[in-house]
Amino acid sequence: MVRTVGVEEELLLVDEQSGDPRALSTAVLALAERRAEGDSVFEQELHRQQVEFATEPRSDMRELADEILRWRAEAAHSAAGAGGAVVALATAPLPVSPSIGDGERYRWLADTYGLTTQEQLTCGCHVHVSVESDEEGVAVLDRIRPWLAVLLALSANSPFWQGQDTTYSSYRSRVWGRWPSSGPVEIFGSARRYHDEVRALVDTGVLRDKGMIYFDARLSHRYPTVEIRVADVCLDPADAVLLATLARALVETAARAWRAGEPPEPYGVGLLRMAAWQAGRSGVEGPLLHPATMRPVPGPEAVRALLAQVRDALEDSGDLRAATEGVERVLERGTGARFQRDALARTGSLRDTVAECVARTRG
Repeated sequence: MVRTVGVEEELLLVDEQSGDPRALSTAVLALAERRAEGDSVFEQELHRQQVEFATEPRSDMRELADEILRWRAEAAHSAAGAGGAVVALATAPLPVSPSIGDGERYRWLADTYGLTTQEQLTCGCHVHVSVESDEEGVAVLDRIRPWLAVLLALSANSPFWQGQDTTYSSYRSRVWGRWPSSGPVEIFGSARRYHDEVRALVDTGVLRDKGMIYFDARLSHRYPTVEIRVADVCLDPADAVLLATLARALVETAARAWRAGEPPEPYGVGLLRMAAWQAGRSGVEGPLLHPATMRPVPGPEAVRALLAQVRDALEDSGDLRAATEGVERVLERGTGARFQRDALARTGSLRDTVAECVARTRG
């Protein structure tokens, strides 16, 4: 049976004319709820300059693609009604002073983490893949660790920060890394040990609750899924579908390896951090650490290694051709980071760059 996949996307709200981030979430959510007659898929995020939506669990990637396009269009319509626009960028290219959303949880984050919370205007893409049990889910988490950096590289879409080129392809990943519970994790070995570790982290009082377990991949605390959280939100909706396709195949491949008795690669967290940093720096255009060796190779080689790793799972789900074409498309034309830099080079203006990205967001 093919596993289901759900996608959560965080989108940036900007001024329709200037491209500056704008605190429009309250108005956008109200308009979206009115259009949906009370059953909206959109939610408030940490900052008022962003909104989030979540798809239904899907087994057919064409249906997932249709839903992502639908909710991006709905978000754009509601934002236009509030005098703004939505754009799938993982950081704001133009300078911004983010405003924290309403609610006791957000106030607690601001009080506890200070500037880290204030500066976390970042937009990610979270992929939920169904698992049969927590035991299978933890076995998957243990085995996908070396491959997550490649997913980050493929999604890289945040080269600019406060009006400057950071020289990173995914600067969001560097900003997100400021949370104390973010990043790669050790091998757990069992569901019991995973839950013991989560409980111990929450019991420190540094984290508010299990919702703040910001591992690159974790067991969802709400759904029977592995939640892969490492990626930037993708500018092109087709890249979001590719990310979900590869994530599902990665989960299935890892589950098969576990059932076959194959142990996870015993890399330490330090090496995995190096791989994540390199992916955030390079995207797919510079060197990446090969997940099988943790040695530097050209980015396309590491990406194609991921494709080879999950080939059987892709073939069994009927996604091999689409995934192969999607990977080659990204390698040829680049990620959202390349698109943004090319737009800036062409127009000479970050405002015009944002405008081009607004159009690209809806496909």
